[in-house]
Amino acid sequence: MSDRTDTPSRARRILVIKHGAFGDFIMALGAFQALRRHHEGDHLVLQTIPSLAPLARASGWFDEVWTDPREKGLRALLAIRRQIKGGRFDLVYDLQSSDRTGLYFQLLRPFPPRWSGTAWGCSDPDPNPNRNATHGTDRYAMQLATMGITHVPPPDAGWISADISRFALPDRYVLLAPGCAPHRPEKRWPEAHYADLANRLAARGITPVLVGTKSEAETTTAIAAACPQAIDLTDKTSLFELGGIAREAAGAVGNDTGPMHLLAVVGCPSVVLYSHASTPTQSGQRGPKVTILREPDLKDLPVERVKAALLDLAGL
Repeated sequence: MSDRTDTPSRARRILVIKHGAFGDFIMALGAFQALRRHHEGDHLVLQTIPSLAPLARASGWFDEVWTDPREKGLRALLAIRRQIKGGRFDLVYDLQSSDRTGLYFQLLRPFPPRWSGTAWGCSDPDPNPNRNATHGTDRYAMQLATMGITHVPPPDAGWISADISRFALPDRYVLLAPGCAPHRPEKRWPEAHYADLANRLAARGITPVLVGTKSEAETTTAIAAACPQAIDLTDKTSLFELGGIAREAAGAVGNDTGPMHLLAVVGCPSVVLYSHASTPTQSGQRGPKVTILREPDLKDLPVERVKAALLDLAGL
């Protein structure tokens, strides 16, 4: 699906492909901003997944946002082929550079557009031999550098915000994001540790505010039950409201999960907890104030160490 608009005949048509996951999309914000600046006057189209389209549209960096549900089967692939061919693009930046988007390139033969990425046979292959081991933000910057875009700035995330008055939050609060993908329990700091931290913060007059998705409600409900002073906003905020709440927060603590990328990039002092299951050098959150704590097994990460890191980073 697409939201097409008329395109001036003088403008080049540029396609940017970036699907998910959410954290990877946030890591690409600086690259999106750099592309918009470099292609001022061109018609810039983003292809992404449906759940990220509203965020992409709100950025103002794209003239159009197309959605790709990434469905399986020949019919779905042919639909994407028609979509891209119909766009008559002069240049494609494949920031996703997955096996799937490589297949998109092959489906456009024998006359594919100029293509930056890792697709076999493309005109502008990414020369980074360690692409998969490179942090996402750096990976996109290195790819764009080969295309003459030498400056990728920290993203201006001022547009990721909303009126948060309906939540009536107290003056001093800290966000706790205790969830992560359901199939990755090894990436979670124990629920009991979060409850202990919440009570320690409450004892200092700092209100713990729990955030997460519906799939994390069991965890956040248990933490809220263990800390009566906590406010549970699980599944009650939009991404834009979460950005607004993060801006007003004293700080945040969370696992290696997509929302922590958002909290970090909007400037919330963020302490992110890593186990052996993920590598900060490849996927670590970045922002003005970020501290990453890592233990092979998160059960061994003491509550006092997390609390001390938060208080130091946030100046509490």
